[in-house]
Amino acid sequence: MNKRFDERWTCEGDWTPAVSRRALLGGGALAAVWWAARGTALADLSLGDQPDPTGDLLVVVFLRGGADGMNMVAPVGADAYHRARPTLALARATDRTAPKADRVLDLDGFFGLNPAMGPLLPLYREGRLGFVHACGSGDHTRSHFEAMAAMERGNENIRGGIASGWLARHLDARPQKGASPLRAVAFSSVMPDSLRGATSAMALESLADFRLRLPEGPENRGGRLRQTLTRLYQDQLRDPIVDAGVETFKLLETLNRLDPAHYKPESGAAYPDSELGRGLRQVAFLAKARVGLEVAFLDRGGWDTHVAQGSSTGYMALGLTDVSDSLAAFAKDLGPALDRTTVVVMTEFGRRLQENSGLGTDHGRGSVMTVLGGGTQGGRVHAKWPGLEPHELDEVGDLRVTTDYRDVLAEILDKRVRSTNLAAVFPGHTPKALGVVQ
Repeated sequence: MNKRFDERWTCEGDWTPAVSRRALLGGGALAAVWWAARGTALADLSLGDQPDPTGDLLVVVFLRGGADGMNMVAPVGADAYHRARPTLALARATDRTAPKADRVLDLDGFFGLNPAMGPLLPLYREGRLGFVHACGSGDHTRSHFEAMAAMERGNENIRGGIASGWLARHLDARPQKGASPLRAVAFSSVMPDSLRGATSAMALESLADFRLRLPEGPENRGGRLRQTLTRLYQDQLRDPIVDAGVETFKLLETLNRLDPAHYKPESGAAYPDSELGRGLRQVAFLAKARVGLEVAFLDRGGWDTHVAQGSSTGYMALGLTDVSDSLAAFAKDLGPALDRTTVVVMTEFGRRLQENSGLGTDHGRGSVMTVLGGGTQGGRVHAKWPGLEPHELDEVGDLRVTTDYRDVLAEILDKRVRSTNLAAVFPGHTPKALGVVQ
């Protein structure tokens, strides 16, 4: 907090409302007290009358560490899959020799869903969830850092391209007058590269961080300060700073009235008590509060499974259960609002086909993207399947990438989010139609 401002409360007794707005601004005090959230751009924005965004709310979940797509949506119809993974392979749904708990949940007779992802099966069968397999970037380094950087920047690989994030370019390509301070939110301790460069995005770990922090003390000092600040801004001639202050108070009042800390999900939705579950719960809250949220970004780490990966149970299955329970609760909680929401789950690369001596898998290439929402052409595994026989793998034995991840994202932006300038979001890339969403 600004030292001068703080001293007035801690050392000088009662704060007098006779101070002028200009005096506050001159001391930089208001900017300091406005927001407890770090690194926010709120002071530069105004809420305005908040119409719903013209397109879907876009929710991006990034699985960091390189999730094994072949253990998520397993190609159990391929003999090579079972030969390469004598320990880790999931059993076919029709394999009566295997325990039922180890058999996949059949998707289309060739691909099967890991049993740990069972909560997503109803959404798949309803046609609201689909998968894109053998999907990835053009990065061949198999380096987490480089592969994530390429994807979050919307590039083919780490070489060349531009440094800003693809979501940032999407937001900047369609600036909106009076855009919400909560237009784009990353539930993270740091701003992800996907939103890096955006002027209208913030990173916070909890909506509890998003509040006006007022001093405690006798005689309702905090309440009096709030009233005084509100009056100061309401009584002044309007300019961008005044507008920001007024709209900021409106937003705070909205959030205080709706009380995110005590938000109750609808339809009996039960989010797991995990970072992802808590994050999606807050996204649902913001979506229903109609505060102008357009983009939400969430991370979920723990996918670098070099050892003891497990298959239907074990370390990776625990992660899949968390992701699946979180997404299923989110869809249930949103209810009809899911028709105006698109969720995409992505990872920087997949894992090698052959299991290693540590009963895990090493860095590979092709993986799976998951798409959920009312506009999803779901109930399908979208794939130009390259095959898993030795002559069908890439030069080091990995699943080939046959679908560029940017084609999936571009189609979502175009058809669901109503992005108006894909060339700015993915410069140099000509998207191909996939039919993943309509």
